[in-house]
Amino acid sequence: MGETVVLRGRLLEGLRPYRAVLASRARSQRIYRTSFALDLGGSALVGLVELAEVWVLFSNVTALGGMHFKQILLVFGLADLAFSLADLSFGHLDTLPDYLRAGTLDAFYLRPQPILLQLITSDISLRRLARAAVGGAALGVGLATAGVPWGPHTVVLLVLALVSGYGTFAGLFVWAAGVQFFLLDGAEMTNAFVYGGRYAATQPASVWSRPLKLVFGFFFPMAFTAYLPTVTILGLPGPDWLPAWLGWCTPAAAVWSWLMGLLCWRWGVRHYQGGGG
Repeated sequence: MGETVVLRGRLLEGLRPYRAVLASRARSQRIYRTSFALDLGGSALVGLVELAEVWVLFSNVTALGGMHFKQILLVFGLADLAFSLADLSFGHLDTLPDYLRAGTLDAFYLRPQPILLQLITSDISLRRLARAAVGGAALGVGLATAGVPWGPHTVVLLVLALVSGYGTFAGLFVWAAGVQFFLLDGAEMTNAFVYGGRYAATQPASVWSRPLKLVFGFFFPMAFTAYLPTVTILGLPGPDWLPAWLGWCTPAAAVWSWLMGLLCWRWGVRHYQGGGG
C-alpha cells in the first residue's frame, strides 16, 4: 500500500506542469467574459444547427435505417457528446501543421516531456463545452423518449459507450496529427476523416453501403461510438456486417483507434528532421 501511495504521489507530481498549463489556458479564455460568452454561443449554435439537420431529415421521413427520430436522438447525442469532449481536449492537435511550417515544433524537443503530451496539454478550448451541452441534451431527451429498457446492463453500456467513444475520437485526432508529418498542407484532408467521421457517427450505419461499413465501421470505427451501442440498448437488429452484439465491443474500437494513432505519431516523429528539413 505504501508503494501505491508513493507511485500515486509521483504521478501527480509529474502531471503538475501539464495541469498548470491547462489551468492558465482556461483562465486566459474566461478572463474576457463577453468574448467567452460569444464563443460559447457560437459553439452552441453550431451544435443546434447540426441537430436541426437531423430534425429536418426526419420531418420528411418516418424512419431511416430502421430507426425513428427519438431513437436517432440517442445516436446523435452519444456521438456528439463523445466527439465534443474529445474535441475539447484533443481538437487543437489539428494546429500541428502550423508548427511544422513555422519550425516551432523544434522548441518542444527542448523540454523534458513527451512531445505528444506537450501538444495535448498546450491548449484547451472551453467554448466546445457548449457544443457538448447540446449533445448531452439530445442524449437526455433520447433516453427519456426512445423507450430505453432501463437496468444495470443499460447503465453499464451507456457509460462504456461514452468513455470508449471519447477514446475513439481522441485517438482519431492523434492519428490525424501523426499523418501531418508526411503531408504538405494536408490538414483539410485529415479533417475530412476526423470531422466527416463525426458526422458518420451520428447517422444510422444501416444505411451505409458496404464500402462505407468497411471504412467507417471498422477502419475508422465510427459505428462503435454511438450506433452499435444504441442498437444494443434498444434491442434492435443490427445490419449486415454490424450485428447488435458488437455494441459491447466499443472498448476494442477505442484501443484500435489509439493503437493506430500512436503508431502514426511515432512513425511521424521519427520521420521529422526539424524545421530546416
